[in-house]
Amino acid sequence: MIRFVAQIFYKMTPEITNYIGYAASFFVVLSFVLKDLRKIRIVNLIGCILFVFYGIYSNMLWPIIIPNAILCVIQVYNLAKKN
Repeated sequence: MIRFVAQIFYKMTPEITNYIGYAASFFVVLSFVLKDLRKIRIVNLIGCILFVFYGIYSNMLWPIIIPNAILCVIQVYNLAKKN
């Protein structure tokens, strides 16, 4: 499993990493446009997950990884609590 994850990191190009960052930004901005709280949380969760991947693939950018990982946990908690 570790070998598989390492192969993914080595195959990631800076261009793909940038696209992940752009997609993350798109989803976070989109979450501000929506009205339904459940949809906002889901879209924001997608953006936060993408930002975590972006931070990991960009040489472990901890100021991006840590807050977005915390937000992921908060969003999942609130989505689970609502149901």
